[in-house]
Amino acid sequence: MIVAGLYAGLFLVAFGAATILPLQSEAAVVGMVLADHDAGLVVLVAGAGNTLGAATNWLLGRGVERFRHRRWFPVGPGALRRAEGWYRRYGRWSLLLSWLPLGGDALTIVAGVLREPLAVFLLLVAIGKIGRYVVVVGLALGLA
Repeated sequence: MIVAGLYAGLFLVAFGAATILPLQSEAAVVGMVLADHDAGLVVLVAGAGNTLGAATNWLLGRGVERFRHRRWFPVGPGALRRAEGWYRRYGRWSLLLSWLPLGGDALTIVAGVLREPLAVFLLLVAIGKIGRYVVVVGLALGLA
């Protein structure tokens, strides 16, 4: 029961970290792996949460005209313009970089603005975000 709660907490932290909430999921991932939780399961749970959090940004992008001027909107106009330029230049493949701390959230919003199909969005974002967690876990285990 406690272990299930830890994984649920990890999912929620990873989900929140991909949205407007000021959370970092890497510390939770490292902590769980160093506490001898299954590294593969930690990566999958965090990756799923972070990918679904990014899907929330995609949804915000779909409604950008309604939301862009709200105080809570996660990306400023300048960052949104830069991300849109990057997205138009590199296309959907830029979603592989959605894990980046600066600009990653903006890319996921722009994907919604530009009507990237949800299935393609989820696949590319999941690859990038799960790949990041694989590297984080590898580094944590290498240093342990």
